[in-house]
Amino acid sequence: MTSIDALVRLCPPPAGAPPAVDWAGTERALGLPLPEDYKRLVETYGSGVFDGTVWLLTPDAGRPDHDLVAQTAERDEILESLREWEADERPAELAEPGARVVPWAFEEGSGAFLYWLVRPGSRPDTWPVLYNEGRGPLWERHGPGCAAFLHAVLTGTADTAYFGHLYEVLKPSAHRFEKARAALGE
Repeated sequence: MTSIDALVRLCPPPAGAPPAVDWAGTERALGLPLPEDYKRLVETYGSGVFDGTVWLLTPDAGRPDHDLVAQTAERDEILESLREWEADERPAELAEPGARVVPWAFEEGSGAFLYWLVRPGSRPDTWPVLYNEGRGPLWERHGPGCAAFLHAVLTGTADTAYFGHLYEVLKPSAHRFEKARAALGE
């Protein structure tokens, strides 16, 4: 069973297929290929939020704050402006020429983002997931695969100092994915 299959079992996607994505155009706009598990995640769920907490960034989301390409440009600019302030806290690999982070999700209300660590010569499906707390300099590194990471967060098995509120406050008995339009009351 793949990570996306496990996630679908845990958190069923909404009825109706999400809009088709122009992956070639998206990858051209970003200047890099994207991981296959991310593509499957977007093709399965579309734009929206897991358990009211983790917002999935998608191409052509209709809102810049949920759009993969728009957020990549915005996060690049923000992280560049903070580079000198947070140099000691950043993952060491980011000092490598050509290394960068690309956001794929964010945590509701915290300012935190989930990124892929993209290093020259690495394959997209091997990119580790990085969590940056957003309103501070701390970064956490996790294994590759956004679907595997989401599954671990939702089941409480992720080795992370974050997302504890899912179980301490929300205590979901069943996991849910809500389409962006519904979650935003549109």
